[in-house]
Amino acid sequence: MTIRRLDEAERAEALSGLPEWRYDPGRDAIHRRLTFLDFAAAFAFMTRIAILAEKADHHPEWSNVWNRVDITLTTHDADGLSQRDVALAQAIDSIVG
Repeated sequence: MTIRRLDEAERAEALSGLPEWRYDPGRDAIHRRLTFLDFAAAFAFMTRIAILAEKADHHPEWSNVWNRVDITLTTHDADGLSQRDVALAQAIDSIVG
């Protein structure tokens, strides 16, 4: 199955529904930084997202330093932002609250 990169209009519509995410035009990717109370809370969050990502077969680029988690979403097979990224960002937002 071919994964299609979002066109300009689709990207704009998707980004309007993801106000906490920053768009990186150089990579055609979205990024979000989250801060938690401590390392355990950040790691617990990452575990929840890892389970969702594995089920969706779509894995984020991310890093964790103490209470901070940085997430970048882009679809390498589409060479940019796809609906898979939007869906995972929405799932992440629903967990964060």
